[in-house]
Amino acid sequence: MSWLIALLAGTVTGILSAFGIGGGSLLLIYLTAFAGVSQHAAQGINLLYFLPAAAAALPTHKKNGLLEKKSILPAILAGLVAAAATALLSNSLDTRLLRKLFGLFLLYIGLRELFRRDKPKDTEKPTRE
Repeated sequence: MSWLIALLAGTVTGILSAFGIGGGSLLLIYLTAFAGVSQHAAQGINLLYFLPAAAAALPTHKKNGLLEKKSILPAILAGLVAAAATALLSNSLDTRLLRKLFGLFLLYIGLRELFRRDKPKDTEKPTRE
């Protein structure tokens, strides 16, 4: 039965990841809070999960013109450096501290999204006819 719950969690977080919502963060919550996986192991699982999820969503985003070509290479390079540095850092942190930091991060993002006011856009993306 636990494999069915894990399958459901992977499916839901995969759908959210395809929308760019951050399904990986939800997967981390599932793994640590419900599946009993350690924070460090959950982070590793999340990294492996993210690669095929992102690869599956990428062609659709490219087809819909949602990739900022000028930003891709700098974002990839900065992301690689930051991921390597913070992976080293997180492995040296106590698991309890890491969980608290992750919780604070989620709280910050949640509150920011809850109280965010979107500015009206002057230009809309042209529709295809």
